[in-house]
Amino acid sequence: MKLEGVFTVLQTPLNAADEIDQPILEKEIDWLIDLGVDGVVLAMVSEVMRFSAQERREQWKITLKILNGRLPLVASVGAESTYIATSLARAAQADGVHALMATPPSTFPALSEETLAYYTAIIESVSIPVIVQDASNYMGQPLEISLYSALLEKYGYDRVQFKPEAKPVKERMEQLQNVAQGKARVFEGQSGMDLLETFPLKLVGTMPGSEIAWAIIALWEALNENNWERARAIHEGVARLVAFQPTIDAYVAVEKYLLVKQGIFTSAQQRGPVRVILDSQTKAKIDLAFDQLRTIVDSGARPNN
Repeated sequence: MKLEGVFTVLQTPLNAADEIDQPILEKEIDWLIDLGVDGVVLAMVSEVMRFSAQERREQWKITLKILNGRLPLVASVGAESTYIATSLARAAQADGVHALMATPPSTFPALSEETLAYYTAIIESVSIPVIVQDASNYMGQPLEISLYSALLEKYGYDRVQFKPEAKPVKERMEQLQNVAQGKARVFEGQSGMDLLETFPLKLVGTMPGSEIAWAIIALWEALNENNWERARAIHEGVARLVAFQPTIDAYVAVEKYLLVKQGIFTSAQQRGPVRVILDSQTKAKIDLAFDQLRTIVDSGARPNN
C-alpha cells in the first residue's frame, strides 16, 4: 500500500479501567474510513508514550484486526532506547503493520552520531518503510538535516520517509528537499497548520488528529485541485481550532472532547497525570471554533472576523 494522502492519527478511547475501549475504537476507525481517510496512525496523541511496550503492541494488533486490510496502519515505535525501539519495530512488522514512525529519544539530547545510529538500527531491523518524526516542536531537540541526508543516501526515498515538525517548518522542509533533490517523501504533521506553506514542496500527505479529519480531507482535496481560495478558507477555520492545542497534552484533551461532541467517543478520559483539563469557558470557545469550521467545510463560507 502506498503511503500518501490523509493519514489520521487515532485517538485511543479508554474505559473505566483505563484500558483500550475496543468497541469505541472500532467506531472511530469505521467513521474515519467512511470519511475517506487514506490510512491511520498510532502515535503520540494516541497516547502511545503512556502505554507499556506490551500495551503498544496490543494497541496496534487490535487496530489491525479492526482494519481488516481496509487501510494501511503506521505505528510509532519511538522510544528512549534503541533496544526498545528496535524490539517494537520487529514486533510491529511481524504483526502486519504497514509502516513505522519513530521519534528520537527525548529524555536527554543525544549526540548526533548516536541519533543516526538509533535510526539506522530501527531501519535495519525491518524491511517496511520507516517515517522519521522530528517532534521537537513538542519535545526534544530538532534533528539535523545532515541526518536526513545520510539516511536517504543509504536507504533511498521509499524505505525512509519524514514527518518534520521542527520550527521553522517550511524552511527546514526546503532544506530537506534540497538535499533530496525534491524526491523526499514528506508528511505534514501540524494538524494541517503548515499545509498551505509546505504543500508546494512536494508533500505526499498529512498526519492530523482524527477529530476533524473531515476538514483536513477537504483541505487536502482543495490543495490537490489547486483551489487555493477554498484551501485558505478551510485553513483559517482549522487554525482557529488548533489554537487551543499548543501542547501534546492539549491536543489529546481537545481531540477527545471533540470526538465526544461528535458522538464517536463516549468519554474524553485520558491516561494521567495530565496538565490540561478543559473548563466550561474553554469548551464554549472550542465549540464556536468547531461550528465555524464545520460551516466553512460544508458551505465554502469564510469565518466572521
